[in-house]
Amino acid sequence: MNRYLKLVHMEVHRFRWVLAILMGITAICQISSLIWKLNSELSLKKELLTQDIENRFQLSSPDLLTFEWAIFNTQMWFILPILACIGVLTVYVFFIWYREWFGRHTFIYRLLVLPTARRNIYLAKITAFLLFVFGFISFQLVLLPIEHLLFKLVVPADQRADSHMVDAISRNQALVELIPRQFEQFLYYYGIGTIAVLAIFTAILLERSYRRLGILYGVLYLACCVLAVISPVLFLGYGKLYTFVYPNEIYAILVIMCALVLCLSVWLGMRLLAKKITV
Repeated sequence: MNRYLKLVHMEVHRFRWVLAILMGITAICQISSLIWKLNSELSLKKELLTQDIENRFQLSSPDLLTFEWAIFNTQMWFILPILACIGVLTVYVFFIWYREWFGRHTFIYRLLVLPTARRNIYLAKITAFLLFVFGFISFQLVLLPIEHLLFKLVVPADQRADSHMVDAISRNQALVELIPRQFEQFLYYYGIGTIAVLAIFTAILLERSYRRLGILYGVLYLACCVLAVISPVLFLGYGKLYTFVYPNEIYAILVIMCALVLCLSVWLGMRLLAKKITV
């Protein structure tokens, strides 16, 4: 257990600055866009009041600003950094393995001769990746109250109205996808994502084990995993008016198929790492 934790610490330590930069970019984009939008709206209101415009109903802005309104009108600057983080983490799924083989010193040789079970290397990499994902989600959750506080500091009390944090999240498309409101939806999104990452890990190890032929094995394995997961929806008539299987039964079959893909990916990945990949 101690060696497994050391491997997790090593993976986190190697990626810490990239994750910190991603978090910094996210915070700068969101906070700066929020402050700019609020200051622009307050300046517009002030200008309209000084000009004594009679047709006030023509204004596109509300009489009282809410945090929900501010989050909605700056959602593009939420979407862009979140998409950038997702893109970097997607690339890192491959980089977390291939960097061990490439470079001036092939680090995988040192990993494989460590006095610990090779499965700890596999588990440490998936653990570190999940820590990065949920660490970023936690950072976003911490960032929202800070942005709410900035909203209160920028907007005078007589020009703002109270709004709930949940309502603000629901108005921002990026936050809706990143932080689902229902726990089942959260498990579905991130459960499918974890299974996809494990399947890709196994495909990478197939390629590393069998080289050129392993590329074909990896592609076929991923195709079989995708087919296994979507087969209940494709072949059992999910969503159709007339079907021989109830929707709840189709959902149960889908969960079973996902569990099978998960178990097979972990078992095959660990076996390849232990038996096929040699120093």
